Amino acid sequence: MFRNYLRIAFRSLRKSKGFTAINIIGLSTGLAVCLLIVLYVTDELGYDRYNVNADRIYRLDADIFYNNTAYLGADGPKPLAPALIRENPQFEQFVRLSYAGDVMVRKGNNYIQEHHYVFADSTFFKVFTVRMLAGDPNTALNEPNSLVIDERTARKYFDESDVPGNVVGKTLELENHTICKITGVCQDMPRQSHFHFSLIRPMREAGIGDYWLGQNCISYVLVRPGYSKDFLQSRVNATVNTYIGKAMQTDLHQSMQDMERQGAHIRYLLMPLRDIHLHSNKIAEFEPNGNAVYVYVFLFIATLILAIACVNFMNLSTARSANRAKEVGIRKVTGSTRGQLIFQFLTESVLLSFFSLLLAVGVAVVLLPIFNQLSGKQLDEGMFFSAHILPLAAGLVLTVGFLAGSYPAFYLSSFQPIQVLKGRIAAGFKSSWLRSGLVVFQFFISIGLIIGTLVIYRQLTYIRNRDVGFDRDQVLVVQNAYTAGDAVRSFRQDLLKLNGVVDATLTNNLPTNPGNYSQNAWYRERNMAPGNMALLTNLYVDEHYIPTLGMHMVAGRNFAPSEYRTDSMGIILNEAAAKMLGFKDPHNQKLYAPGTQDSTGAYKLNEYHVIGVVKDFNFTSMHEKVLPMIMNLADNRGSLSIRFKGGDIRSQVQEVEAGWGRIANGAPFSYTFMDNDFNNIYKSESQTGRLFVTFAVFAILIACLGLFGLVTYAAEQRTKEIGIRKVLGANVGGIVALLSRDFLQLVGIASIIAFPIAWWAMNQWLQSFAYRTGISWWIFAAAAGAAILIALVTVSFQTIRAALANPVKSLRSE
Repeated sequence: MFRNYLRIAFRSLRKSKGFTAINIIGLSTGLAVCLLIVLYVTDELGYDRYNVNADRIYRLDADIFYNNTAYLGADGPKPLAPALIRENPQFEQFVRLSYAGDVMVRKGNNYIQEHHYVFADSTFFKVFTVRMLAGDPNTALNEPNSLVIDERTARKYFDESDVPGNVVGKTLELENHTICKITGVCQDMPRQSHFHFSLIRPMREAGIGDYWLGQNCISYVLVRPGYSKDFLQSRVNATVNTYIGKAMQTDLHQSMQDMERQGAHIRYLLMPLRDIHLHSNKIAEFEPNGNAVYVYVFLFIATLILAIACVNFMNLSTARSANRAKEVGIRKVTGSTRGQLIFQFLTESVLLSFFSLLLAVGVAVVLLPIFNQLSGKQLDEGMFFSAHILPLAAGLVLTVGFLAGSYPAFYLSSFQPIQVLKGRIAAGFKSSWLRSGLVVFQFFISIGLIIGTLVIYRQLTYIRNRDVGFDRDQVLVVQNAYTAGDAVRSFRQDLLKLNGVVDATLTNNLPTNPGNYSQNAWYRERNMAPGNMALLTNLYVDEHYIPTLGMHMVAGRNFAPSEYRTDSMGIILNEAAAKMLGFKDPHNQKLYAPGTQDSTGAYKLNEYHVIGVVKDFNFTSMHEKVLPMIMNLADNRGSLSIRFKGGDIRSQVQEVEAGWGRIANGAPFSYTFMDNDFNNIYKSESQTGRLFVTFAVFAILIACLGLFGLVTYAAEQRTKEIGIRKVLGANVGGIVALLSRDFLQLVGIASIIAFPIAWWAMNQWLQSFAYRTGISWWIFAAAAGAAILIALVTVSFQTIRAALANPVKSLRSE
């Protein structure tokens, strides 16, 4: 019996080649997009799950609010994690990490810049599941100047035959002639990890003090099984209140209770390891994380695109009902039950869904490289055949088959044989309110996606073009300028002699490097009373920083240490800091910062004088408002930023590189352009925008494909009507308008429904930006106009063909 169902299904699909082609193309496209999104979502949800104890690992995140200044960071005080382990048996182990960033490693006579360099406790391999390929994970970080490297690094610096076993015991020379003995070679960090390290040194060599009121390392704790997060958080709170409360009493002369009564707080919250990638974008993150909102949005879009494909199937199947009505009538007369007919139609639907899935996998594999480029992922074809994707694909075939085929099956099988055989069943376009509703649903989704695409594109354009308070164009950033030693200062002077160079500044605190700042306590008066303190972001710059980056002074002057010796204790505020501190005339105002400790352990306050106020500039992401900030004059050689006049940038970079080669002692010339660094801050938003546009295009194409098929069948059912109208004198334009009017009305209804929902959804997305564009009325007009135009083009192609047909052919049977 089942073989008979399959044979009939094949025969029916083969007989209606146009219907079958449109449905397979629509379904396969929808399934292909759905599969790609599922791979993306699966990848995003899989971060950090390689750790055996991932469900028992937490990070200690800072949540500090003091004097109307908030600090949300992934870092915390160095002594916190050991204290938790020491005093709370619920905590099993800890590891602290201090990210050093880049390091120069010697190979032969040259240095190579490595980007993933970290200091960690010897317990690193007890908390995280990173397999040691050579060496003892329990002791690898115990000795001074020991070094653990990953397999990739080992293969880069040593002979392949030595990796990994013979590498242990050898040495690598790091910058400043530091010789480190390799005590272990570990596997490369998994791609789905929220951090990646290539070189690991002992934590004790990071030079971090045991200061309870500092934010100087990132701490993870491994907890014992059986304890709730709420209970564990209560133990963290108790430890924080005890030790940080004592430090506040000693250093700030304020108790935790007094601070909380003033509306302030210092908390350290447990962040589950598996939540970090999608739910944490804080200060001091190791790497940019994902966003759970985007994952949910893409899942929702996948569902909508699949729904559009299913709607196409249902619409076309019911539109074909007149063509299959006689078949149903004859089958019922010859003894077929309704259940058998339903099973027959569902078999056709599932079979079509299966063929669509086979084609979808092929389409997805072809599109995968493009998808990787758009999303920034590194997904591979093998993921389509993984243990969790195959059952999902099988489930999709059945779900889509039954969902798309359910209504046509029940609808067609309900025909009464007497009515059918008398020719009283007509399935013209107007005969089905459900079909009209499904067309509205399709274009409601398409219009919503068009509006979303326009809003995202406009916001990204706004970010790129907004005045951020500094000029990022034509600025070359030479990384790791410190490797050239004192020669980098004379190198800067030499650069100013080049025709194309305007100015250059030495600092690592660049506005396109938003995570590289510190927040420090400053006081309005020379005492550490709680009411005097303010948390301000510190930038350590030279006197060339403001002119090189094209910033503007709104009051006072820039640093000029050659003219004013007192500028070593001078500071420049931004407008936000001046406003927060209440300085109506900031010139010659005083601020105080903790310096050295005396014999009693009390901090000496150093006096600084305000010499100017710089116009606010974005030194963090536009997701956040400009924070109160202070510039200190300092010798910070982290990088060298060079502003060019314009012209032939390539030759100017070559001149800089030639000069660098003369002073760098083998250190590589590693550089970026500041405008590219700025764009990288919003890389996630740009990728999301590109994906959104891509998905919107696919959704519209699938909707148009269904609309094309629907118009084709509507035109077929009205062939005689069209012929009669032409004989009576109707022109082509009138017939096209007649056949198009109903569809365009449905697009109009879809627009009205889509407008408020799309406005609400995109307004919610824009709320995540402190600086954002608005949602103008023309966006809705453009979306509706685009949808009407797309529908009109789709409908017109087939209606013009029907209107131009010879009426003799359609009427000769009458």
